[in-house]
Amino acid sequence: MARRRMMMQNLIGKSFTNLTNISMNITKHLLSNQKLKEENVVFSPLSLNTVLSMIATGSEGPTQKQLLSFLQSESTGDLKSLCSQLVSSVLSDGAPAGGPCLSYVNGVWVEQTIPLQPSFKQLMNTDFKAAFAAVDFVNKANEVGEEVNFWAEKETKGLIKNLLPPGSVNSLTRLIFANALYFKGVWKQQFDTTKTKDYDFDLLNGKSVKVPFMTSKNDQFISSLDGFKVLGLPYKQGKDERAFSIYFFLPDKKDGLSNLIDKVASDSEFLERNLPRRKVEVGKFRIPRFNISFEIEASELLKKLGLALPFTLGGLTKMVDSPISQELYVSGIFQKSFIEVNEEGTKAAAVTVSFISSRSRYSPPPPPPIDFVADHPFLFLIREEFSGTILFVGKVVNPLDG
Repeated sequence: MARRRMMMQNLIGKSFTNLTNISMNITKHLLSNQKLKEENVVFSPLSLNTVLSMIATGSEGPTQKQLLSFLQSESTGDLKSLCSQLVSSVLSDGAPAGGPCLSYVNGVWVEQTIPLQPSFKQLMNTDFKAAFAAVDFVNKANEVGEEVNFWAEKETKGLIKNLLPPGSVNSLTRLIFANALYFKGVWKQQFDTTKTKDYDFDLLNGKSVKVPFMTSKNDQFISSLDGFKVLGLPYKQGKDERAFSIYFFLPDKKDGLSNLIDKVASDSEFLERNLPRRKVEVGKFRIPRFNISFEIEASELLKKLGLALPFTLGGLTKMVDSPISQELYVSGIFQKSFIEVNEEGTKAAAVTVSFISSRSRYSPPPPPPIDFVADHPFLFLIREEFSGTILFVGKVVNPLDG
């Protein structure tokens, strides 16, 4: 029994490591997109991963093989175990114990005239804890889209509004899979609002803007490395056994963000090696207040990463108990995300929706005081420390652009 438990723990540990690798791979490709070079970005690789896992469990043949390869998983059983762990422990609400307020929920909307395969419905219920709704896509597609938008807004405490663009749900839509992730954390050491002052933030185009910067004289978790610095700000934990932090990756060069993103996302061991583990005395210390809203249709990004078969006919045959199963394909994957960082802490949310349609430790000696002035574009991510799960990732190129 003990040996089996240890094997299971090792398997889950490997799954979380793979989850981080996938997250950083998607991050690298999204943030290095030249069209987004001068845009603020926030998204949740975890939310996207969850929806792809739901789709994978309803697929078979080459399509399932490609999804499992992309998700770095050996079987749908591994995906189910990982998601079950996420739902029950890693992303359960920490507020009752004095930790961050967390919500991680899944939803499935299915065309009312098509019966789901009983095994698929049970899997969605037990492992993904998904809520189901039978709806009329054929005659009331717009109303269904509004229903999904209302669900997303409710589950993210109002942060994500109008998730689905008009016309994205139509009479050919047969299933919608959705994941909503909400996070609200209060800093372990809050910033004094009276100390917040405006300073210049340098933009990539050579100009600068005046931005409110938060500051503190407290010791901070900072590591100073070759060409960049990393700041870790932990969230209040209370009696919660988990620990969540946001990390800021600041390149030394004003225009060094692209190279830094490439460096961070290209090495699977990068985070474990370079995240700060101890507090140091700070010299100049300033980080900007910001809030970002970002939306993406992720189909083209995923295809560029080698995930193409789910977007073609014939591989999603284990979802519905009907001949129409041969005609199902993923017709769109939307994600909308939001983050706000201020003196109290962080609020962040993301919702990912997929449409299925048919056609017809290392401790160095104490360093001297370190400056950390985030007055030019930087990368950030929110992470649960013990599992290494990355909830949100993004970049700030102009804190004034919401």
